[in-house]
Parts: sequence; structure tokens; C-alpha cells
Amino acid sequence: MSTTTGTGRLAVLGGPPAFPDGLPLVRPTIEDVPGLAARLTAVLATGLLTNGPRVRELEERLADRLDVGHVVAVGSCTAGLMLAYQALGVRGPVVLPSFTFAASAHAVHWAGGTPTFAEARESDLTLDPVDAAGVLGRLAAEGRPAAALSATHVYGTPAQTEALAELAAEHGIPLVYDAAHALGSARAGRAVGGFGTVEVFSLSPTKVMSAGEGGIVATEDAELARAVRIGRDYGNPGSYDCEFPGINARMSELHATMALFSLEHLDARVARRNELVEVFRAELDGVPGVRIVDPGRGDVSTRKDLTLVVDAQPYGLNAAQLARVLRAEGVDSRHYYAPPIHRQQAYAGLPSDGVPSDGLPSDGGQQRALPVTDRLASQVISPPLWSHMDDEVARRVARLVVEAGGQATAVREVLVEVPG
Repeated sequence: MSTTTGTGRLAVLGGPPAFPDGLPLVRPTIEDVPGLAARLTAVLATGLLTNGPRVRELEERLADRLDVGHVVAVGSCTAGLMLAYQALGVRGPVVLPSFTFAASAHAVHWAGGTPTFAEARESDLTLDPVDAAGVLGRLAAEGRPAAALSATHVYGTPAQTEALAELAAEHGIPLVYDAAHALGSARAGRAVGGFGTVEVFSLSPTKVMSAGEGGIVATEDAELARAVRIGRDYGNPGSYDCEFPGINARMSELHATMALFSLEHLDARVARRNELVEVFRAELDGVPGVRIVDPGRGDVSTRKDLTLVVDAQPYGLNAAQLARVLRAEGVDSRHYYAPPIHRQQAYAGLPSDGVPSDGLPSDGGQQRALPVTDRLASQVISPPLWSHMDDEVARRVARLVVEAGGQATAVREVLVEVPG
């Protein structure tokens, strides 16, 4: 690896790459591999690989941590959202952000609802309660009242829980949180997990707390929890006389064991990731046109991603150009979330106001305008961040961002000559 940053020539301009061996976007942090292996071996020795004590322990420990009445472990966050919407009997429009991972809308669709998109907030990229209120009001006025409201804690940044709770209460609908990124986040001192009707977390490999794969459904609603618990096992309450069509969304004992191990280190990981963001921020100080997406004052984000918003006019490059600069340096990055859901092929026949187009593909003209979402999707870029990253690695990546802006004119000329 080159140690020259700050005065070196960018790789896209002919210099040596800063990370010739590559710097991946994520690396799962496992603090004690032999210790985890021993725990997994002990589970294998029991011969009990599902519906066992590790899953129950995980549910109990997380219910205590999140201060909620019920936690149900499932096979994935998407499955948890699907089962939650099914349990709530959602039919009709579900108002949710377009600036989120596609699974937020997929779960609505699979449960029988209609994704109905609203804008993101400029400041923190979470659902805009003001725009959501407008969508809910319009639907009600048209005689198509919403069946639910959903928001995402994007990158682990807590959503505007108070305003959203008021909206849901005003319209008499459940409030569902896609909390995939947010196990370890807090809103005004309260752990994310107890807001709304139900919150659903992910434990996939990219998350700060990981089970390898898995999800967590947290709620105060005992009947909803019961339906999700039965639903994860095909809708079978134990008698094989299925109460409703469920799915196979059980969490295995092995995944629960890994989740319990990961939970022991969650707070340290969240703290470390926030330290690294501050290291990155210090290097960016004074750079025009680049800002880090931050939670509100008094809130805690897991920093599942370190995400930048890039304004091309003052910075000199757009997010896509910056990604190409980083790629030449061996640095991976992602544009979370581009395209936003309302621009994706899966929902091409569905305008943003939730009115189906008779199954006909959309040319985009039917879409309700979501200008803030569209612009933010074109401006975001997430460079690498993982819990065991060294400060110096974070500094070097940040300095590449600084250098790219400082050499923007030359970079633009090169990128025009070499498209792609």
C-alpha cells in the first residue's frame, strides 16, 4: 500500500493506487473466531439445530435490551417485515420512503399491500413526515385510505419517531419500522426497537450486529408477536393444523449462537464506528460540497454505513465520478440508494401515488415527482467502514476524497476521455 496521500497523484491521473490490494466496503467483525467456533461446535454436539434454547435466549436478551414486550427471531429482516404486514392484515396503500432498500417495498407487496412512496428528508435522508402527511391526506381524500405507514432508520439514523407516531395515530393506522440497520441505535436516549407498532431488524453480514443471516421482530403487541412466531413456522401452531399460510422463516440455533456472540460486542462496535466517522470528518473539514449524513442531536446511529452527500457544483465532481476515483485507488464504494425504489424495474408499473397502471410498464411519466429523493440518490456515496478499521485507513480514504475535489478539473478531463 502506498502511504502517500495529501500530495500524491491520484491513480485515475496515473499515480499508484493507494490500496493496490483493494479495500472492500465491508468486513464483518468477529472478535474471537476460536471462541465463536467453540460455541458453534457445542450446538452441533446437541443435535438440536432449530427451535432450541439459543433462539429463545436471543429473544429474551434482546427484549430486555430494547425494553419491549416481545421479540421474535426470524430468518431475515425481509421475512420479518412480510410476516408483520401479514399479521397486521395490511391491504391497500402503505406509505413508505422510496429512499430505502428494496426489501422495504417487497415486503409490502408480498403481504398484499401497495407500496406508496413519499420523500426523504434533506438533512438525514429518513422519511419526511411532512411529505408523508401529504400523501396520507391525499389518499384519504380520494377514498383510498392508507393501510399502514412505514419508515426506515436509514444507515442506522433514527427516523422522526415522534412526528410519525402522530401521523399514524391521526390516520388510525399501524406504524412499521424497517430497522434493518439500527440494532444499537437510539432516539433521544431510547433504544430503537420500541417505536411504532413493530420494528424489524436485520442480522445479515453487513450489519453491525450479525448472525450471518437473520432478523428480529420487536413489538409490544402480543397478538402480532404470536402471529409472527407461528407464521415463521408455516403458520403451524404446533398441531400441524396451520392457522394461516405462513412461511419458513425460522432462525437456526447456529445463527442464534452467532447473534448472541455478536451482541456481546455490539456497544463497542457502535462506539468504534462513530469514532471512525469523526476521524473521517476531521479530514474533510473545510471541503466544499461534501457532507456526512448524521443523526439528529441526542440520537445515536449504528453507522451501518458512512455515507457522504456530494454536491458537484462546489466540490467539482459528482458522486459517480468520485466513485470512479476511489475505484482506481482500489477503494470499494456504494450508492445507497440509487436507484431509489420508485425508479426500479420491479415497480415500473406502479406510480408513486400507489395507483396501479393495469400491469402496463411505466415510462416514468406516471411517477409522482420525488425530486428530493431523486437528487439525493444521485448524490450519495458510501466509502468503506467496518468496526475493526484502523484510524489511518479511515484517514487515507478521507484524504482521497479531499484530493479528488482538489484535482477535480484534471479528473473530469480524464473521466470524459475514459467513460465507464
